[in-house]
Amino acid sequence: MSAQIALPIPHKQVRQTSRAEIGDRVFVVGGKVLLLCLLSVAVLMPLLAIFWRGFSSDAGQGGGLVAARELLTSDNFHWLLGNSLKVSLSVAAIVVPLAYLFAYALQRTLIPGKAIWRGMSLLPLMAPSMLPGIALVYLFGNQGLLRGLLPENIYGFWGIVLGEVIYTFPHALMILLSALSLADARLFDAASSMGASPAKAFRSITWPATRQAVFAAFCLVFTLTITDFGVPVVVGGDYQVLALEAYKAVVGQQQFGRGALIGMVLLLPALFSFGVDAWLRRRHGDSMSGRAQVFQPAPSRLRDGCYLVIVLLICAALLLVFGMAVYSSLVKFWPYNLSLSLNHYQFGDTAGGGWLAYGNSVKMALCTALIGSGLIFTGAYLMEKTRGQRGLNLVLRMLSFVPMAVPGLVLGLGYVFFFNLSGNPLHVFYGTMTLLVVCTIAHYLTTAQMTATTALRQLDAEFEAAALSLKAPLYRHYLRVTVPICLPALLDIVRYLFVSAMTTVSAAIFLYSPDTILAAVAVLNMDDAGNVGGAAAMSTLILFTSAGVSLLLAWTSRGLLRRSQAWRQTAPGN
Repeated sequence: MSAQIALPIPHKQVRQTSRAEIGDRVFVVGGKVLLLCLLSVAVLMPLLAIFWRGFSSDAGQGGGLVAARELLTSDNFHWLLGNSLKVSLSVAAIVVPLAYLFAYALQRTLIPGKAIWRGMSLLPLMAPSMLPGIALVYLFGNQGLLRGLLPENIYGFWGIVLGEVIYTFPHALMILLSALSLADARLFDAASSMGASPAKAFRSITWPATRQAVFAAFCLVFTLTITDFGVPVVVGGDYQVLALEAYKAVVGQQQFGRGALIGMVLLLPALFSFGVDAWLRRRHGDSMSGRAQVFQPAPSRLRDGCYLVIVLLICAALLLVFGMAVYSSLVKFWPYNLSLSLNHYQFGDTAGGGWLAYGNSVKMALCTALIGSGLIFTGAYLMEKTRGQRGLNLVLRMLSFVPMAVPGLVLGLGYVFFFNLSGNPLHVFYGTMTLLVVCTIAHYLTTAQMTATTALRQLDAEFEAAALSLKAPLYRHYLRVTVPICLPALLDIVRYLFVSAMTTVSAAIFLYSPDTILAAVAVLNMDDAGNVGGAAAMSTLILFTSAGVSLLLAWTSRGLLRRSQAWRQTAPGN
C-alpha cells in the first residue's frame, strides 16, 4: 500500500461585506419593502374596504347581498345606468373621431403653428371638470349669451355631453398623438411605388397601426365620463347619472353603503376596459422595428388646408368655452350689468372656501408634485434597475398599475371607508392635508410610473454594472447619474402631478375638512350655493395657476437641461 500524505485543508476565505454593499442592500431591499407598505395602505386597503363596506351585512354597512340585489334590480338604478351609458357612449363617439382628426393634423400634415394648436388643445387639462359646465351655462343657459342656438335646454343630456366632450378631449388626444407619432417611412414609400392612393395607404398602414390606440382612447373617454360628476352637477338638471348618485348618497344623504355599491358598479367598466386594452396590447406588439425610418409627410395644399380648418374649428370652440369662463368671472352681475370688475374674486364674503381653498390647493399640489415625483421615480428605479426580489418586484408592479383601472370617485370612497374605520390607527390622518396628498399621488400614480419606467428603460444596464465594478454605492450612482440623465422625464412627472392635484375633485370631495378644503371642491360648493360667478372665478384661478406653473417649469427646465443634458448634444464635426 502506498503511503497517503495528509494535506492541510485550506481555510475558506470569507469576504467581508463592505459598507457600500450594506448601504446598497438597505437602499434596495428597504426601499422596496417601504414602497410595498405605502402601496398597500394607499391603494390596496382602500379598495378592499369599499368591497367590505358594500357586501357587509353588519348594521350600518352596505346591507350585504340582499341590498346589492335590491339596488341592481330597482327601476331607479336601471334608469341611472341607462342615462350613464347613453351619455358615456355618446361622448366617446364624438370625442374619439375629433381627437383622431386633430392628432392626425399635428402628426401627419404640414399645417402651420402646430405648437400653438397643441397647447390650446390641452387647456381642459388645466381646469377642473366643472369649468366647461359653468361656461356652457353662461353661453347656452336660460340667460346665456347664445341661448337661442341650441334646440334644447342646456340642462340635461346635451349639456352633460357637451361638457364631457370638452373635458375628455385632451385625454384622448394624448393617446392618439403618441400612436400617430410612430410611422415607418419605408411602408409609405412602398405603398406609393405600388400606386396606392393616400386613402388606400391609410387603410392598409395607418389604421391597422393605430386602431388599438383608438380603442384605448374610446375606453378612457368612456371611463372618465361615466365616473365624472363635475359636469353633471353643473348642467345635469333632472338628468341624473350614477356618478352623481354616488356623490349625493355619500355627501348629501350619508348612505355610505349605497355609495359603496354604486362605486363597485362604476369600477366594472374601468376594469373591463383595462383588461381588454392590456390583452390587445399583447396581441398588437410593436408597430416599429429598429430599422424604421422617420416618416415625413409630403406637402399637399388641399390636405393641409382641410386639416387646418378642422384644427381651427376645434381650437375656436375651446377658446370660446374657456374665454367665456374667464369673461364671466369678471362681469359684475350677469346679464344685467356687464361691466368688468374683480368682485367675484373677493372670496372673503362668500361661502365655499375662498382664498383658503386656493392656498390649500397650491400647497397640496406642490407637496404632491415634489414628494410624489421623488417616490414614484425612485420606486420605478428600484423595480427596473436593481437585481433580486423578483416576486416583490412583480407585486409592486401590479399594485402600481391598479390605480389606472380605479376611477377617482371609487378611490375616494375607499379612502373614506378605510381611514374612517373606528380602531384604525391611521384614522388620525382623516381630513388632513397629508391624506389628500397621499390620495392624489395614488390616484395619478400609474401614468407617472409609466413615464418614469419608459425613461429608465432607455438607459443601458452597463451604467449600473460600471458603478458596481467601481464599488460606488448604488444610491450615489442613482443621484449623480440616473437622475440627471432622466431629468426631462422627472420634470414631466412634476408638471403632471402638480396640474392633476390642482384640478382634482373626484377623490378629494370625500376627504377634506373645513381647514383643508381645496379650490376645485370650492368651485363645486359655490356652484351649489348659486354663486356661479364665484365658481367661474375660482376655476379661472386654477386654470391660470396650472398653466403658469407649466410654463414656468418649461422655462426653468431649459437652463437645467443645458447643464445636465449637455452630453446629449452631438459633438462638433460628427
